[in-house]
Amino acid sequence: MTQQTVTDLTGAAEFLGRRRELSALRSDIARAGLDTLAGRPAPRSRVLLVAGRPGTGRTALAEYFAARLLDSGDYPDGLLRAGLTEPGGAPVPVTRVASDLLEALGVPVVPGADEEDATAALREALTGRRAVLLLDDVDDAEPLADLIPDDRHCLVLAVARGPLVGVPDVRPCTVGGLDRNTAVRLLVRGAGDIRVTVDPSAADRLAELCGDLPAALRLAAGWLAAHPETAVAEAVRRLVETPDPVGEDGAPRDAVDAAEAPLSRAFALAHSALPAATARMLRLLALAPAGLVDAHTAAALVGCPVPTARATLAELTGFGMLRSVVAETGSGDPDQYRVPGCLAPRIGALLDTLERPGEALLARARMLERIVTRLRACQAVAEPPPANAGRDPQGSPAREWLAGLPAALRFETPQDAAHWFATRRPMLLAAARTAAAGGELDTLARRLFATLSRVLIAQLPPAPARAEVYRLHELALSVAERRRLTRERAAALLSLGDMDADAGRPRAALDRYRAAYEVARNEREPEDTDAVGRALESIADTYAELDDWQRAADWYGRALPLSQTRGDLAGTARLHGRVGAALIRTGEWTEALRAWRAAAAAHRRLGDVPAQAWALAEVALAQERMGRPEDALRTGSDALRLAERTAGVELQAELRLRLADCAEQLGRGEAAAAHRAAADRLRAEATGGTGGDRARREPEAPERTITPPPAPTLETQTPAAND
Repeated sequence: MTQQTVTDLTGAAEFLGRRRELSALRSDIARAGLDTLAGRPAPRSRVLLVAGRPGTGRTALAEYFAARLLDSGDYPDGLLRAGLTEPGGAPVPVTRVASDLLEALGVPVVPGADEEDATAALREALTGRRAVLLLDDVDDAEPLADLIPDDRHCLVLAVARGPLVGVPDVRPCTVGGLDRNTAVRLLVRGAGDIRVTVDPSAADRLAELCGDLPAALRLAAGWLAAHPETAVAEAVRRLVETPDPVGEDGAPRDAVDAAEAPLSRAFALAHSALPAATARMLRLLALAPAGLVDAHTAAALVGCPVPTARATLAELTGFGMLRSVVAETGSGDPDQYRVPGCLAPRIGALLDTLERPGEALLARARMLERIVTRLRACQAVAEPPPANAGRDPQGSPAREWLAGLPAALRFETPQDAAHWFATRRPMLLAAARTAAAGGELDTLARRLFATLSRVLIAQLPPAPARAEVYRLHELALSVAERRRLTRERAAALLSLGDMDADAGRPRAALDRYRAAYEVARNEREPEDTDAVGRALESIADTYAELDDWQRAADWYGRALPLSQTRGDLAGTARLHGRVGAALIRTGEWTEALRAWRAAAAAHRRLGDVPAQAWALAEVALAQERMGRPEDALRTGSDALRLAERTAGVELQAELRLRLADCAEQLGRGEAAAAHRAAADRLRAEATGGTGGDRARREPEAPERTITPPPAPTLETQTPAAND
């Protein structure tokens, strides 16, 4: 999914034909809708539908029309495009589509948002904008309807196989074959004009056999280009002799119906001209993530050098079996190609028929390994130079590893790595999804999740990075559950809980933390005490966020013995304080007093004087509320002496005010006035602080960072998890 401004989306080649369809689409924009005829303003964006079978050039028509709309200046906010169906036919989740569109708009993406929230955020972001949404491969009206903006100044251009029932006030612009003259011109573009001029009737017949379909014509032209000495009539003969993919009884053969027979015959013709090595690469491209491939991906799939793969990809493009991403979108990397959606099922059938399952699995493993290597290289080259770069140019282990890579796998500069990642990001994310779905290469998949997460965090702004890492944690969780990897399940659940909490979904976070707690204390395996402790504390933090202080105190209390058993003095001090803070909120002063005293003692053993001073201040507060002002005054004075050693003026001011309260309760007016005056002076000294703000200090939640899924290690692998 991309956002584009005014640019020729169809590439450098002239767009041929389709005058009738273009005119119909222009007329449909100007046509009064049902709401307008009823005398009320349109509540939503107009939807134009380009309907046609794969291979008719329906997407190319929609892209060309969108480019002309942008050229007109009527939609200054540019083009947003997304596909609603994966190359294999699976629907893309609406949540993912909406999140990707939001990112293209520069709107912060909420990690883990559900479908309703994501689509609502998208509609809000599009309000007041004048943009075109090009939604390709729409198989169902429901997800399309969810994505239509609530703003009549936007325009939705949908591409589908046929009419979509359920989207009101939409008339499909049906796309079939090209007119014959345009079809012949397309043949000339690929095969040259001399042979067509010599035998125009054969060219006419060839176009007819191709059904005048652009995809079939490109394949036929590719065959002619590969046979420069062959007459057009020979291509006609071969197409006629190609077996019809539809049986004699009219039943589909190989899942291809009669309307797509011309495309299937043209594909068979072009495939017959491929050298054996080229044909093998073609069928292995069925494994390319999201149908996207570059020289490195192709080289890994086949097991050949990168230059050989690059030349073979160019050859396949000449045959009409691949599309250049730059030619399709007007941007990207010239080394990147896309498998046309209309050919993907046919290429997949070749893979299933001609490649042994073990060979296909090995090719996938090589591809994933290459992706992980390139990601590691992308991460390593972006590391800052070490301080001793003059003496040791490699410096870090990552840079040493990078220096040992073959030159073809390295990136020379961080800018090169950033460009590679930006142009390959859709492919990389698709690779992660397909790796998680397979199940055969789970160890490689887990390495991919961990490495890709780290590169996402390094290369993207925080909001989109969090959204993508959230999805990767979900994938990591699915693999860990399938392989029964207890530690990785707990780690994924804890990270997802953290991101749910940061996204303002405390109830969802609570469910994640509870699940992590149950997994980590699995009785069948040694308890993961680190994960158990973090889960307990995270549950308590979430209850505190929900102002359920009684439950917060209970869960902090459950975490405390574990911290003590592990000898974690800092954690013990922190948990004693959080128990005390929660109990103060519930009014359980005696228990709060005990907790804060324990916290003060732990901080004293740690040598953390400011924290000890604050804990003693809380002890003094509890004593004051329990009606023991003398004790409170004495404890507060001890806390003040400690605070004065740390030069923390805000804490000193707070303590002075508390001492003033205690002095007033004891009838010591002069002492109370002196403490308040000192507090005022301290507040005046403080810069940018709250000075004497007497509000209760809440338990401090831990700072949460984006945590990548853990890479598999010897400790986390089980026999079932090894590939």
